[in-house]
Amino acid sequence: MKTVIFAGGFGTRLSEETGLRPKPMVEIGGQPIITHIMNMYSRHGFNEFMIAGGYKVDYIREYFSGFPMRHQDFMVDVGAGTITRLGEAKSDWKVWVIDTGLHTMTGGRLKRLKSYIGNEPFMATYGDGVASVDIGKLVAFHKSHGKLATITAVRPPARFGSLIIDGEQVTEFEEKNPLREGWINGGFFVLEPGVLDYIDGDSQPFEKDPLHQLAEDGQLMAYRHDGFWQPMDTVRDKSVLEELWEKGTAPWLAS
Repeated sequence: MKTVIFAGGFGTRLSEETGLRPKPMVEIGGQPIITHIMNMYSRHGFNEFMIAGGYKVDYIREYFSGFPMRHQDFMVDVGAGTITRLGEAKSDWKVWVIDTGLHTMTGGRLKRLKSYIGNEPFMATYGDGVASVDIGKLVAFHKSHGKLATITAVRPPARFGSLIIDGEQVTEFEEKNPLREGWINGGFFVLEPGVLDYIDGDSQPFEKDPLHQLAEDGQLMAYRHDGFWQPMDTVRDKSVLEELWEKGTAPWLAS
């Protein structure tokens, strides 16, 4: 099963990092966050990725075209102009890097990949967030219900504690409690090819009319994930992920 990774946005809220590179290539622990995401899937045996690029797509192309040499020992025969890899490859990923347009919305990016997706179920996610989602269980859930689409529902991380107020008197301080937050789109989808028929073209975000219509048609199911989930929208978010990585407690590593 292939996994589409949305990697074409401008990442304006992280402009400190994205002026030079696309957001999925911003590093956490010395590795682009997109590779952290790919490792989440790979640990469950899903090793085929279609990267839907746009903004600074050449940066992504350059990184993955040099990926084998970056992660494997090799010998260069300068005279012959040849390169020989040494030992076994450290990854069996297959990666498509496809320019889906600079201003194309997420729905349009999916639509443009139709010929690569084929007639089989596929997965999709954003290239800027990690979670402890069990991808194997997510796929099994999707197969169990027979609908066109599965969305992963998550609770956003709470940023602030709460005041408990009786009238005008503060009676209690409450620590951050994510269970008080509602369910939102966590960005880990399992989809049937028929979902592409719900998308009109480049200007359509997948999160708007397509998902809304799938819900109205009774074709959208939710896989609830109560565990760790963290997007990388801002510098603060990046710092949170870096701190978890440096402490050796990155929850997405155990997904």
